[in-house]
Amino acid sequence: MICVDIDVLAPCLQDALTGENVETEVIRIKRSSFLQKYNKKNGWYTSWADLAKNNEIYALVIKGTVDIQGLLAIRNDTDMQAAFVSWMVAAPHNNLQIVEQKKYLGVGGHLFAIAAAKSEEYGYNCEMTGFAANETLEKHYVENFDAIRIHMLHPYQILIPEEAGKRIKEIYTYEWTDDEL
Repeated sequence: MICVDIDVLAPCLQDALTGENVETEVIRIKRSSFLQKYNKKNGWYTSWADLAKNNEIYALVIKGTVDIQGLLAIRNDTDMQAAFVSWMVAAPHNNLQIVEQKKYLGVGGHLFAIAAAKSEEYGYNCEMTGFAANETLEKHYVENFDAIRIHMLHPYQILIPEEAGKRIKEIYTYEWTDDEL
């Protein structure tokens, strides 16, 4: 389920109060024991430990920390010939469904850029698919990222085509780390 909004299209995260740019990194999380604390009870919508069984899990963090700003569960979908985004969510402190003021802006776009990079790594030229959480978000992705409504497996299934995925990937900057949790 894709549950993020696209609030700003900026290379770095932005502190929502000061507007200051914040550098980010991407960390792969393999240990389900680490992911146990990221679950429905504390604002992460689902059990991320369970998602790790069939997906690669990536965390968007503040550079030099393990301060997680968003999580992405993704897998190589050879049937769809695209990266499949199983889940994508901003940290509770960056989610307006949970808090009145986000800590950082740009999390949703960064997570899409990470998914585009993984798609490219899988050999799909930045194409990705997944299920928007609702009709409002589906429309949001169509308008902001040129997503295409495909509704094959879910009422809000979208496809981000190759060119749109490449544009997303080019907007955002972050570093991939060799660190794994």
